[in-house]
Amino acid sequence: MTTSDLKYPPRAPSRPFPVVSAHGTREDPYYWPRDDTRTNPEVLEFLRGETRYATALLAPHQALMGQLYNEMLSRIKQDDASVPVLYRGYWYTTRFETGLEYPIVLRRSAVEGASEVVLLDCNQLAAGEAFFKLGSYEVSPDNRLLAYTEDTVGRRQFRLRVKDLVSGALLPDTIENVEAAIAWADDSRTFLYVEKDPVTLLGRRVRRHRLGAIGADPIVYEEPDEAFDLTVARSKSEEVLLIGAESTTSSEWRYARADDPGFDFRIFCARETDHEYQLDHLPGSFIVRTNWQAQNFRIVRAPFENPSDRALWHDAVPHDPEVFVHAFEIFRDFLAVSERSGGLMKLRVQRWDGEPTYLDADDPAYTMRFSSNPELNGTKLRYVYTSLTTPASTFEWDLQSGDRTLLKREPVLGEFDPANYVSEFVWVPARDGERVPVSIVYRRDVRKDGNAPLYLYAYGSYGLCSDPIFSSTRLSLLDRGIVFAIAHVRGGQELGRRWYDAGRLLNKWNTFTDFIDVTDYLVEHKYCAPHRIVAAGGSAGGLLMGVIANVAGSKYGGLIAHVPFVDIVTTMLDETIPLTTLEYDEWGNPNERRYYDYMLSYSPYDNVKSQPYPAMLITTGLWDSQVQYFEPAKWVAKLRALRTNDAPLLMHVNMEAGHGGKSGRYEHLHEVAREYAFAIAVLENLPFGGAEAAS
Repeated sequence: MTTSDLKYPPRAPSRPFPVVSAHGTREDPYYWPRDDTRTNPEVLEFLRGETRYATALLAPHQALMGQLYNEMLSRIKQDDASVPVLYRGYWYTTRFETGLEYPIVLRRSAVEGASEVVLLDCNQLAAGEAFFKLGSYEVSPDNRLLAYTEDTVGRRQFRLRVKDLVSGALLPDTIENVEAAIAWADDSRTFLYVEKDPVTLLGRRVRRHRLGAIGADPIVYEEPDEAFDLTVARSKSEEVLLIGAESTTSSEWRYARADDPGFDFRIFCARETDHEYQLDHLPGSFIVRTNWQAQNFRIVRAPFENPSDRALWHDAVPHDPEVFVHAFEIFRDFLAVSERSGGLMKLRVQRWDGEPTYLDADDPAYTMRFSSNPELNGTKLRYVYTSLTTPASTFEWDLQSGDRTLLKREPVLGEFDPANYVSEFVWVPARDGERVPVSIVYRRDVRKDGNAPLYLYAYGSYGLCSDPIFSSTRLSLLDRGIVFAIAHVRGGQELGRRWYDAGRLLNKWNTFTDFIDVTDYLVEHKYCAPHRIVAAGGSAGGLLMGVIANVAGSKYGGLIAHVPFVDIVTTMLDETIPLTTLEYDEWGNPNERRYYDYMLSYSPYDNVKSQPYPAMLITTGLWDSQVQYFEPAKWVAKLRALRTNDAPLLMHVNMEAGHGGKSGRYEHLHEVAREYAFAIAVLENLPFGGAEAAS
């Protein structure tokens, strides 16, 4: 298909295709853009045609996009570096240099007078590549070798390489199609890695590689259940190697001593339905985050010799029905806990046998998270504090004295002053009596008189939380008088496990109605003007945007759906599509009638109808491994065929990236500038190019 006249939108041909299920056959008129090889000329031209058309529609706003890009770039301190972290006698840091897209990883011996050594210059690794992402890097126990993983496609199929840190040379050992994680054994010659299934892209086998070995690496563990994904790790104690198998709602971990040449892995606790746990090792015992008899999780100590005997488990952090235990960080004498209560992420520290102390917060809406704390014998906790008005700030908390030291606050260049902005944390009544937390930020000079424009964001799936964090790019919206809000809808875990359970499987409609109720509340309480609202979400949040477009599109001036998961029923019926089988516990198995019918009730693609739709910006990546490009592509084709108005409908396809969009520190800003220009044009009722216009 070609698009010779960019004044008119591309028209995809309708070619009915039968989608067969145990519950009947559905005719899909736009199944044809699916091409797993990504080489079909007609499909590629269709995608390029959509991008050309999107570019034409945005042509009147090129100057605005350039202005936004320059604003966002001007706030970034280009020659910047992370706070150094001490690990095994070396200080590690990550540095950015002016004009370069990618980080440089360095280290310096803790011996006085030692000079810095470059471990990885990602700018050199990315040279000649349209996309680059560093997966992870791990230094061998003897500090002489570096194993790292890289992705040069955007499909999260990493390549593993090994570098000699003495000579600086790359070793010939190269392994393709692996997960990002690596775990060294004590001999500093052997490591574990996870081989991906080339079709489903799930971690399928843990293999053991010995440097210099030729031929297939021995399999240490192979996962038989396609609902589980694998990872590997080395414990913070440095004494134990770990293999994790996890599905959405179940876990199973194996452990072996890091000095065991036989790699004799034992099961910590056999998998059970709805039992999730994660663990780390403290000499003599395991520390475990578990939801066994604890819906919101608790932390227990388990003996090393017989860890699966739950009668021997002892609470370090008991279960609290009002507090969700999110993560933990162990030290020899202390425990630090990341928890969610009152809708916000908080940190607490305690001696193993002492009372907890909560770390201070200074804003109504904020989040705290652990920074890098690799040393078990450390006596200071590194953590990051941020809010909608406070840039990410790295603190060090003295676990013995309780003193707090600010090590670094992310610089924001220019005239940024946090006193110019106001943040709020409000509770919105939902239609069924629940209360939905909402984080809000706006300039202090914006009046709450019902006239302001609003940018409303949400995600609401997989128990992932949309935390209220600072964004220097967002200032380009706020400084134009736009109110920004995050709806913490059900399906996330902001209010604990029950909040997640209330927004998944057969409760998924709560996610969508929560978002609509938040919209109505913000209008009613004069945070914004009716219809001067742009809503946005990505991936599963893009599914939310798709549902909103079908059932409440008239409430919004525009919708932004990044890499949207919009063809849920067809995708979940096809186990050859990457990651599908991992999703059954989140959405349901459509081979069962009740889940099939329920998913069909909200599936954005299946529910497109003859009605007006708001202005929409949709993005995707050709190499997306999480939401395949053909989902948004077919959704746009169906919208063009059925909608009854001509509001701008744009789809931008990145032909060289995957789920996360462009790589690089500055390249990504072009994508943000495009999104913000679209939002501003919609909110200010500015004209688009081509025959379509905002209506």
